[in-house]
Amino acid sequence: MLSFLVAALVFPASLFANEGMWFLMHIERLNHRDMQKMGLQLTAEEIYSVNNSSLKDAIVQFNGGCTAELISKDGLLLTNHHCGYDKIAELSSPENNYLRDGFWAESRAAELKPKSLYVRFFVRMDDVTDRILSKLNDDMSEKEREAAIQAEAKLIQQENDEDGRYTVSVRSFFQGNEFYFFVYEDFTDVRLVGTPTESIGKFGGDTDNWEWPRHTGDFSLFRVYAGKDNRPAEYSADNVPYQPKHHLPVSLKGVKEGDFAMILGYPGRTNRWMPAEGINQNVNYAYPAWVEGSKTGMDAMKVHMDKDDKIRLDYASKYASVANYWKNRQGMIDALTQHKTAATKAKTEKKFDKWANKKENKEYYGNVISDINAFYDLTNDRARHSNYMFSMLRTAGMALVPARLGNQLNNYAKADAEQREKMKPNLVAAINEMYGSMFMPLERDVLIAQLNLYAAKANYTLAPKVAEIVEKSESNFDGFVKSAFALSMFTDADKLMAFLDFPIEGVIEADPLYALSMDLISHYNSSTDEIDAAQEKFDVAFRRLVKGLRESGLSPILYPDANSTLRLSYGTVRALPKDKRNDASKNYFTTLKGTVAKHKPGDKEFDLSQRLIELYNEKDFGRYADAAGHMPVNFLTDNDITGGNSGSPVLNGKGELIGLAFDGNIEAMAGDVIFDDKLQRTINVDIRFVLFIIDKYAGATHLIDELTIVE
Repeated sequence: MLSFLVAALVFPASLFANEGMWFLMHIERLNHRDMQKMGLQLTAEEIYSVNNSSLKDAIVQFNGGCTAELISKDGLLLTNHHCGYDKIAELSSPENNYLRDGFWAESRAAELKPKSLYVRFFVRMDDVTDRILSKLNDDMSEKEREAAIQAEAKLIQQENDEDGRYTVSVRSFFQGNEFYFFVYEDFTDVRLVGTPTESIGKFGGDTDNWEWPRHTGDFSLFRVYAGKDNRPAEYSADNVPYQPKHHLPVSLKGVKEGDFAMILGYPGRTNRWMPAEGINQNVNYAYPAWVEGSKTGMDAMKVHMDKDDKIRLDYASKYASVANYWKNRQGMIDALTQHKTAATKAKTEKKFDKWANKKENKEYYGNVISDINAFYDLTNDRARHSNYMFSMLRTAGMALVPARLGNQLNNYAKADAEQREKMKPNLVAAINEMYGSMFMPLERDVLIAQLNLYAAKANYTLAPKVAEIVEKSESNFDGFVKSAFALSMFTDADKLMAFLDFPIEGVIEADPLYALSMDLISHYNSSTDEIDAAQEKFDVAFRRLVKGLRESGLSPILYPDANSTLRLSYGTVRALPKDKRNDASKNYFTTLKGTVAKHKPGDKEFDLSQRLIELYNEKDFGRYADAAGHMPVNFLTDNDITGGNSGSPVLNGKGELIGLAFDGNIEAMAGDVIFDDKLQRTINVDIRFVLFIIDKYAGATHLIDELTIVE
């Protein structure tokens, strides 16, 4: 609290407007007055309450990586199309291609259950900083420190999980200087209710991703089911729609520039405290390798995906995920370079180093900057190498699957008959799961391309088997991989099933793809004594840097980095400078007119259905048109969000749903490291466009009838 008061005196109030991803339990103390001045009409208790229903009860983490919100009393859930993408693809087939053609359940009995999907409700949180720090001391090694934290965290979890009813997570913040625990309730019966066609839900594709102006209907609908006691239950036909403590009313009033907007969600990861040399390492070593490795994998996948609808469906989610971060990382390189973010950080660190070496601070803080910079200097080349390897492990299934599955098969072969009987069902399920959507010619070509890139560009100690092949003067891995695929059992599910019937010890170790996969993973996870020693010093130094920056007042940041815990951000509807590509009267929104103007018949990214064009031509927008007469599609706010906020609700001052966050603008891609007050924007689907598509386009009026609509 003292740090906050000091910072509030030192730094201008404008710093607190739209920057920050805030804990809900601190809203009353830190943000409520500021939010009221901007247009909030709710009390802090109406946003976060442990004992009464509040906004937080309508917000869920969607399958561990996105956000979603309850919009009806019967568990109807709204999130992004790209958040539900892999589940929509899983439920699709060439005959029933829901990704391409959309899907709208005509009744609850027709709603579709993916194999695995869960949502996580936030119940409460509390501060356990003093409790955990009391178990730590500066004489501990980092390993000893982590063990002490985990031991205390385990006790906290046991004290708060109510005999297993809840999931309890203890998390560190401010680089291990503060600790909070979070209590969650998980529901695993979640079913697909509706999704627009891909030409709406992914309109603009990779070309428009991270770009403004935008014209994408990035939404999908699911429903949460529970047992008859309204508690979590495994899937059953007898389950009933979940009755939430709170669901969001939907506003049709629209938005105008300057309107208050707040977003609640689960931002995944920011690095606002990252040191200058860490930024330099990412810009010059890590991210360029990530970008090149991702593009290599995507290009190899696309050759096969373009030839067959089933292959495209099977790899659609993987390709989309890789493509998203490929463009994100290039945007990060460009934005961090343009903004000279590392140089700005370096100036602050120079001031910190001067403060740290004052007589009263020197013993504790004196070596912080030197230890941090020494670590990055030692690991720059390794960071480039690791990102080439990471791209290979992420895109090439046969770089990863043989090791993961092979280790289980090894244990199976060594087990006795009784143990095998228990292990076999899980292994059969794993094989079916992994191989049901794998196309081996694609997997072969991706692995060849990634090994060729890795060997040529890593510029570091290569994985031993890769180095061995290179030493044999094989500059191209085409022959090696094709031979390995021909000899390996891991390219054929039937061979793996046969192994389960007749397991022989030693067969797995002799498999060429298993040996390669184990070698790659082992090398990726390997380290050296020199790096381990530098890492130990770095971990201590980084923690002290954050503590010292807060103590000295040299940093204005009052909020912890995002780490997939529920946060609130607030700001306003805010335009970017005028852009001739946007037909809208002001550059904070887009219209269906602009969508139709982008239409390219037959184009995979910009094609539109005739139905949508007809609705536009007839101006048949129903009650969802803006007062000015246009059909709104997307709009901008200046909220502070990051990955994981996808699907988050955008709310007005009354807590009514006005939109759905789904993207950011590429000009502000440095936002995970430094907030850009001038350029940072959140791109949102206007809720009126969502309802227009459900109602007028899809004719799913029964879903509209579920909603609490504010005209």
